[in-house]
Amino acid sequence: MKRSKPTRALDECKKFLSRVKNSFKGKYHLYSGEQLDWITVVLRLESSIIPIVIPSVIFFSIYGFLVSLLYHFGLPIGFTQGNRVVTNAVLSFNIGLTLLLVFRTNTAHERFWEGRKLWGALVNTVRNLVQNISIVIKEQSPKDRREKEAILRLAVAFAFAMKIHLRGEKLNEQLASLMSESQYFKLKDAKHPPLQIAFWIRDYLQYQYERNCLNIYQLTALHTLVDELLNILGGCERILKTPLPLIYAIKLRLLVGIYCLILPLEIVTYLTWWTGVVIAFVNFTLLSIEHIGSEIEEPFGNDPNDLPLDLICNTILNNAEEMITLGSKNIPYIPQVSEEINH
Repeated sequence: MKRSKPTRALDECKKFLSRVKNSFKGKYHLYSGEQLDWITVVLRLESSIIPIVIPSVIFFSIYGFLVSLLYHFGLPIGFTQGNRVVTNAVLSFNIGLTLLLVFRTNTAHERFWEGRKLWGALVNTVRNLVQNISIVIKEQSPKDRREKEAILRLAVAFAFAMKIHLRGEKLNEQLASLMSESQYFKLKDAKHPPLQIAFWIRDYLQYQYERNCLNIYQLTALHTLVDELLNILGGCERILKTPLPLIYAIKLRLLVGIYCLILPLEIVTYLTWWTGVVIAFVNFTLLSIEHIGSEIEEPFGNDPNDLPLDLICNTILNNAEEMITLGSKNIPYIPQVSEEINH
């Protein structure tokens, strides 16, 4: 049975949208929320790597050119082509260096992915906390509604304060918009802003329990959600304050340097004047991989390759504001009665 033209057109449209989402540009938009062309995406992602590795690349390209120049003038600087011992030694060194790079990159990616899972858990926990507070705690006056909305925004403020705390930044106006002026000034003096916000949320919950606006089981469930917020904070602090032992980075960069010093002596007899270009490319590749590992092992910064914490926090804010809007409209749940019962 042939499908109609509108159906085929719809299928083609779905396939096109799927290809767009799976493209390099589409994935970056999904990750960061920004709509950029692929050239801009590449330049932005490479901008945090190239300035750091380029001095080393220039140095080894000059070194490779000097090796080629000396070899051109007849100096026996290159390894002989029949010397298999040296060739096998360089190959073994290359394998060991590759394994060390793989270990470095995998370890850094595990830390990056763990950080992403923790922030994903933060999104879910804040949503649950906001929704539970909105529904469970009873309102006895318009003042109660205003206090509830304020505490819901404090739950969002916890995520923003956590982001600022992990990045080592100062409190900003966006955080100030989520709380009262007096709270913001108190938060400026706090040594650990996220803990202070968690304390205010707990204090509010305890106050509502004492007013009989929620029972002990509801109070316990809400405190459990606040506990989960603090557990997530602790997990991120563990990643931040426990970097990969520096000896790995030192040893890896030392081995990359030694490898790039030896390799031109091995390849100059084959490549002559292309030795500088090849060694520059090899050095750029190895150092880029090493620096990527160094960058993503602490994924909470502002580099393009770090986690999009601003986008995640804005998602939390939008979800909470939608919940606050629904609560302010006071739309009750109306159970659906089947037609059979009505008849």
